[in-house]
Amino acid sequence: MTLSKNYTPSEVENKLYKFWEESGFFKGKVNPEKEPYSIVIPPPNVTGMLTMGHILNNTIQDILIRYHRMKGFESCWVPGTDHASIATEAKVTKMLKDEGIDKFEIGREKFLEHAQIWKEKYGGIIIKQLRSLGASCDWERERFTMDDEYYKSVIDTFVDLYNEGKIYKGLRMVNWCPVSKSAISDEEVIFQEVQGKLWHFKYPMKDSNEFVTVATTRPETMLGDTAVAVNPEDERYKDIVGKKVILPIVGREIEVIADDYVQMEFGTGVVKITPAHDVNDNEIGQRHNLEFINILNEDASLNRNVPEEFIGLDRYEARKLVVKKFEELGFLEKVEDYTNKVGYSERGNVPIEPFMSEQWFMKMEELAKPAIEAVQNGEVKFYPQHWEKTYFHWMENIKDWCISRQLWWGHRIPVWTCEETGEQKAFKTNPNENSEIQGTWKQDEDVLDTWASSWLWSYAVWDTEEERKYFHPTNSLVTGPDIIFFWVARMIIASKHFLNEIPFENVYFTGIIRDEKGRKMSKSLGNSPNPLDVIDEYGADALRFTVTRLSPLGQDILYSNDKCELGKNFANKIWNAARFLLMHKDRIGESAEFSSIKITQLEDKWILSRLESTIKNVEESIKEFKFVDGIRSCYEFIWNDFCDWYVEMIKIRLYDEENPKNAKEALAVAIEVFDSAMRILHPFMPFITEEIWQNIRPRKEGESITVAEFPAFKDDLVEAKVEDSMEEFKNVITAVRTIRGEYKIAPSKNVDVILKTDSVSLKENETFLKSLAKIGNLTLDSDVTKPRHSASKFAQNIEVFVLLEGLIDFGQEKEKIQKEIDRLSSQLKGVEKKLANEKFVNSAPAKVVENERNKLSDWTQKVEKLKENLAALD
Repeated sequence: MTLSKNYTPSEVENKLYKFWEESGFFKGKVNPEKEPYSIVIPPPNVTGMLTMGHILNNTIQDILIRYHRMKGFESCWVPGTDHASIATEAKVTKMLKDEGIDKFEIGREKFLEHAQIWKEKYGGIIIKQLRSLGASCDWERERFTMDDEYYKSVIDTFVDLYNEGKIYKGLRMVNWCPVSKSAISDEEVIFQEVQGKLWHFKYPMKDSNEFVTVATTRPETMLGDTAVAVNPEDERYKDIVGKKVILPIVGREIEVIADDYVQMEFGTGVVKITPAHDVNDNEIGQRHNLEFINILNEDASLNRNVPEEFIGLDRYEARKLVVKKFEELGFLEKVEDYTNKVGYSERGNVPIEPFMSEQWFMKMEELAKPAIEAVQNGEVKFYPQHWEKTYFHWMENIKDWCISRQLWWGHRIPVWTCEETGEQKAFKTNPNENSEIQGTWKQDEDVLDTWASSWLWSYAVWDTEEERKYFHPTNSLVTGPDIIFFWVARMIIASKHFLNEIPFENVYFTGIIRDEKGRKMSKSLGNSPNPLDVIDEYGADALRFTVTRLSPLGQDILYSNDKCELGKNFANKIWNAARFLLMHKDRIGESAEFSSIKITQLEDKWILSRLESTIKNVEESIKEFKFVDGIRSCYEFIWNDFCDWYVEMIKIRLYDEENPKNAKEALAVAIEVFDSAMRILHPFMPFITEEIWQNIRPRKEGESITVAEFPAFKDDLVEAKVEDSMEEFKNVITAVRTIRGEYKIAPSKNVDVILKTDSVSLKENETFLKSLAKIGNLTLDSDVTKPRHSASKFAQNIEVFVLLEGLIDFGQEKEKIQKEIDRLSSQLKGVEKKLANEKFVNSAPAKVVENERNKLSDWTQKVEKLKENLAALD
């Protein structure tokens, strides 16, 4: 059993993942003898590629699933992808256009054939990429939201809700995306701050020389105005309420109405009302029974309800022409710069248009109530808990859900109209293929909103009813807070309504990965690294370690690739520790049986106690979704306790040729502890732990750490007194080593040390202490005063004196220290002068000033320390 000199992730990762997959370790099945633990992956878009956000999300899911698998749960992690109606249709449409094919010319069926071919060829790449991360999904269960069985579940759900009276069609104002030419939900609208203009237009009063002035950020919409409004309490305009104004350019007479919505202090106190193209105007229009004039086509060009010269113009071209016309008419009063929040289509990345459209809606108020109760009563728990407030606010003010989209790729709405009678019904299967149903039926052209299919994900992914009852409700959902409304809330709604049970017990909301400047990572900013490139450079384990260590519960993460160096260094440290143990195993032969050893050595008791404390900390952190605490505990135990201290401590015994039994026992304890450490670390860093675990002890063919037992916490091995004694021991060694470093005492030279203490533990382990700290003569005396020509440090409450006589040239050392004091004191004067200059402090960049203040603090401390060292030599 050997390990190569250096750890090369690429040589290990592909080999091990293939072994895991072929061995079937990731498969979950109904097993009445085991408790289930299940997770369903938030299905990424079938068009998607791996991002750093996916890395964080799926690393956390994998930590949970690997931990529970090792704890003996029947663990099942279901992967899959979402058909992503808008995104996929856009990509396929563009592909066809590049080939000179118009989707409307080939028609719906042909287009869907092309879409399916595209999906088979390019879709789902992201799922394959997740293997590079080590994601231990049950790949045989991979689902797609338009798989036949899943499609059927979506259609059946719609029909059941339709028959319950919870789905209806209505003419409503919706968010319209001119790119996808489809309605989109409120949650798919992203507001961006835009530096625009505020135009002030004059509308002439009928039969008068008077004008009213209105202000607008969207001049083109005035072509659809059907009123102007004032506040009924506004004394300035009481006399004109009920009168008419002439709409410029159009010539239409429109009424002056009074409505409480109008703010008297905004602008002139007069607002234009366009009921068909503004949400608030829409409500005013309904209250006052105004005419609704739609002036836009589906692509946001102007339709035939406008003057001829505007027909067919793009909305922004129409805007320019409207402004030009007002200027020519002398009706443009002024133009101001104006900062406005504009709603953009998340997928189309263009400003949306409020648009009157006939759409399908789902009544949500009654459906939401059980889902609100599920979180209120703790059936579903949120981590961090503060997201409950956001959830409740949205759910308690929920609006009916616009579930129809004007697309072809997706679940076609199963509402059919009889061509002979005009009757409209919802069917779970094609009525034209059922001989018992009379007439010829035509299906609705729209498809469902993507989220109206993925809201069934938690329970519709299971193959059989037996599986669903075993694995559902799932245990944990790991997702981003940006889809708390899109998906999390709606999954709770669906599961409570159709199954009368929750979809999951816990929801962990990850933070957002940002660059070091705090900007959200995106392709457009060029600040989002390709995770596969990062894995190639640092290894999957280093990346997993880094994103986990940087992500406190639910907080955003400031990431840069160079932070993966810490994970890479940790992997190398682990690898070298394993090689050290194997080297001694080869040298002294097989270690003793751990179970047969009587543990008497302080360092052995200490490392076993620290191991148990680490097991407890890691288990608690995973259960509480505090993954950063878990990986930190692993890191501190392996790097600090095991590698930096324990391995150094047992070297004395390992190299004791006169007592081979002692050496074998030391090695046995070390391997036992390291084996457990690898199993504790495995959920976080699966590849390197598997490779080492396979090699540090003989294994049977097919054995894997993936299904090995997670170390059980043994309370009886935790010895607080032993840990306290060892801390005392380590602090003394650290103090001696620090003094040696400060006075540049050669490592080969022993030093004489006096400890001001009567510690029994230190007395009992005096020989061990002398060996590790390279001490010649050691004296423990609780009444000692500081000896002449000695350096001192405190190791907590123990004062440590190192005698310097004969180790250094006092005259030369004093001269060297004095020179350094003088040099630093001179530099300090310059810094003090700078900071005393108010002009510098007030005008220099904050970072520069902070840097100077840090210099002042650091150099002052150094000078004080040097003076102490100088005094020790006098």
